[in-house]
Amino acid sequence: MGKYRVAVVGGRPAPVTGARELGIDVVLVHEEGAYDVAVAEHCERIVHAPIADGQAVLDALKPLHDERPFDRVLTTTEPAAESTGFVVDSLGLPGVTEATARALKDKALTRELLDRHGLSPVRYRRVEGAAEIEAFRAETGGRIIVKPVDGVASLHIHTVEGPGDAERAWRALSEADVSGVIAEEYLDGPVVSVDSFSHEGRHLPIGYSEYRMNDRYVEWEVSTPSRQAAPWLAELRDLTPRVLDAVGLTEGPSHSEFVLTEKGPRVLESHARLAGSGAPELVRRAFGLDLNRMFLTVPLGIDELPQTPPEPLGGAAVRFFTPEPGTITGIEVADDAADEIRHVPRGEKLHVFLPYLDEFTGTEVAAVIGKSVGETVPPLLTVADCVSGYVIASGRDADDAVARCEAANDRIRFRTS
Repeated sequence: MGKYRVAVVGGRPAPVTGARELGIDVVLVHEEGAYDVAVAEHCERIVHAPIADGQAVLDALKPLHDERPFDRVLTTTEPAAESTGFVVDSLGLPGVTEATARALKDKALTRELLDRHGLSPVRYRRVEGAAEIEAFRAETGGRIIVKPVDGVASLHIHTVEGPGDAERAWRALSEADVSGVIAEEYLDGPVVSVDSFSHEGRHLPIGYSEYRMNDRYVEWEVSTPSRQAAPWLAELRDLTPRVLDAVGLTEGPSHSEFVLTEKGPRVLESHARLAGSGAPELVRRAFGLDLNRMFLTVPLGIDELPQTPPEPLGGAAVRFFTPEPGTITGIEVADDAADEIRHVPRGEKLHVFLPYLDEFTGTEVAAVIGKSVGETVPPLLTVADCVSGYVIASGRDADDAVARCEAANDRIRFRTS
């Protein structure tokens, strides 16, 4: 029996890997068939429940908590954010509350709280039809963005520049059956992010990254430390903790995205979780702090949260392969494409977005080919469509890491028809 006991709702294996060696007993709550069964070796037990249903998760955990109390109930997956907060509140534990999870999921509520605290002014409005979208666009006097109020993964984002765009955007969002729509002024500038960790209300900004994306706002490359963020680093390190205070976050990892406008950084959105697209591994390679480990150890007091943000030790980048949509007719892989190359077997069901990533911690440049000849490459409409594989690289700095990713990408060629 370990010294500590936590419940982790949903997510992927990396944050609980090595928990036993740290004296932590992990009860994983997940949906049957939705996780890699190999994670069981790191867990005390696995219980099944719909992870977005707070009452169902509580019903699964309450008897176990009564027998031997949990020190924390945690998640690092977006669908389980509010449900985990419900359990945290119900059991009276420290952590991310349901109110904080909701404040971050509901983009209109996030904007309202930022306004209340005088932070990151951005014009916005909940809208309920094409006419309201067009009225808001006319008031702002330029382009606007409309998107689901609780959207994720760059899905269903529409740029509106005129009445016809408003009609098309509303029709598309209505057909997507989203829960609500928010219109925001268009923020012009590069997108950067800050990965932070909080403990007892103190927030530590750690990594800062930048992106390359397509015209649908799908991020197909992440690199760190961000060159674009560097001139704004003092402002970002000041603004990020204030944003987290505004939404009531006191503990755990967070990922905040900003647009660097000519008026300064403006909040795009924030999340009370580890970032996706391999960001924790990029932060570990570039800054030396392991966010996956900290996910468990800092809240439990095993590791202390550093007092000051770390300086970069080098650079890191991840680049998704972006072949033309269609049926794959061939894949050409040069012998020197990467230090290690893995292929996902045809038909294998994957339970993680970046397969094998946790096995590449000691590899400078690694690549995963996620598709086989005869399989289909989808259009890149959302981050979830980045399924053809990826390359991750370390470098002397971010530019070097990006160049190494580019070199690997050039040596792995997909042919589609």
